[in-house]
Amino acid sequence: MPKLTKSVVDKSLPRESQYTIWCSELKGFGAFILPSGTRTYFVDYRNANNVRRRMKLGRHGTVTAEQARTLAIQALAEVAKGNDPLENRNSARKAITVKELCEHYIKELEEGRILGKGGRPKKASTKVTDLGRINRHIIPLIGKVQVTHLTKADVTAMMKDIMAGKTRLSEKTTKLRGRSVVRGGYGAASRTVGLLGGILSYARDELGIIEINPAHGVRKPKDAVRTRRLNEDEYRALGRILKDAALDDRYTRTTEIIQLLALTGCRRAEIIEVRWSEIDSAGSAFRLDDTKEGQSVRPIGLPVLEYFDERRSEGTEGESLYAFPGRDDEKAFGSFPRHWEKIFQDTELKDVTAHVLRHSFASIANDLGFTEITIAALLGHASGSITSRYVHTLDAALVMAADTVSGYIQALMDGAELSHTHYALDRGSRKAALARFLAPRSDVPEKEVGKERLAA
Repeated sequence: MPKLTKSVVDKSLPRESQYTIWCSELKGFGAFILPSGTRTYFVDYRNANNVRRRMKLGRHGTVTAEQARTLAIQALAEVAKGNDPLENRNSARKAITVKELCEHYIKELEEGRILGKGGRPKKASTKVTDLGRINRHIIPLIGKVQVTHLTKADVTAMMKDIMAGKTRLSEKTTKLRGRSVVRGGYGAASRTVGLLGGILSYARDELGIIEINPAHGVRKPKDAVRTRRLNEDEYRALGRILKDAALDDRYTRTTEIIQLLALTGCRRAEIIEVRWSEIDSAGSAFRLDDTKEGQSVRPIGLPVLEYFDERRSEGTEGESLYAFPGRDDEKAFGSFPRHWEKIFQDTELKDVTAHVLRHSFASIANDLGFTEITIAALLGHASGSITSRYVHTLDAALVMAADTVSGYIQALMDGAELSHTHYALDRGSRKAALARFLAPRSDVPEKEVGKERLAA
């Protein structure tokens, strides 16, 4: 049993079950090694009531072996005075305010120890949103309240203050011409209560500060359902607006991104940050490594495929990891929000957002008669969690759907006047399509007829 040092702890390899290594020089000081490889320092002692206690001192890497040894010596000195350092620590934790809890949560968040959907660390964009809600709403309204004294009534009062716009503000940021605008409202109130519930669950499950989460059961306002979609005339207007904007070289790339958003239904960041390695031309699909739902496979229609094929033929692939690089090729295109505002200001579509294009894509797919599961697969919705398997086993059907929807939208943006029918209900079209499929081809050798039918 050697002296507990950094090298000793580093050399202690994980096993199938947790085990402990002890320090030969300081009785009660040790570290336990988890199967995951996590190493945590602790000190063992018996309090004045002769009850054995084990107090964690910190994870190896977060604290050094010598820092942990110092903490252990301090704890044992408190024991010698008749105190219980673990009880004192727990009491201090329980006395923390909501602001102090949030600061602790933020530290864990930044170190990747707060998990989001699917048990993965929260994404960078989600962290920014969480920090905004904590600093703009939670801390200003209830930051001074002691966590153990927080009630459901306090949470409800915070929610109503956000709904009423009590935390509304507009201020300059450190970025050039940057401004932070906080509006509050029903949606912000609902989502902030949801975040607070997660923070309080962390306080309950990880820190043991509270036993009941006061945010649970709070009746939240229903978030406004966004129903805005483009009609066919507005798609034609979108095509004209983008065509005019593309005449200015500054906006050429932005107009192409907007067009791809319209033709794919992807989220804004999914197109702006798409990498060449994620564009599968042979499979006519995006194979995205990191989206809101994790890895995602999306079939893409022919207009989108041909756009990227043309870009590849120009030799742009290989210049950057990203299909739309910024000024620094190591980063994605960064001027999109400012360009979007310039392109659409003073037009009939000034209220359109990237989400409106996504919702409109889904609505057009629905108009064309595609099912919910097909639309979910096209959009990469979490409800379509079978999307990856669906794409691989029925990939021709999904690519056909992507072709149909993106082709229809592209035609509208080009100014076409179209009439569509729900294929599943159009008996005449179904009979005509079946007849074409079954008709013998006199110009094709018999052994090739099957292949031609499949191609049809």
